[in-house]
Amino acid sequence: MIEEGWINSFKEKLENHYAWPAVYTFKFIVPKEKESEVRKMFTMHTIKERSSKNGNYTSFTIQMMMPSAESVIVIYQEASSVEGIIAL
Repeated sequence: MIEEGWINSFKEKLENHYAWPAVYTFKFIVPKEKESEVRKMFTMHTIKERSSKNGNYTSFTIQMMMPSAESVIVIYQEASSVEGIIAL
């Protein structure tokens, strides 16, 4: 789970940097065996995927039109349930 202090700080940064609605780029790195969990989160969006050199990890880049900073945070909260995920 994501800490409340981080959420508040991140929300403030998003509010200062973006004029909502805005296109937001999500980037995640996940272990190969968890790829399907990330794909399920973004079934309606185009995902750019790239495997690591040894094939143990996959990076995902997803650009989405987001209505607010809160909606971005909801995606990160959902993604945090995927074991081994790294959000960039």
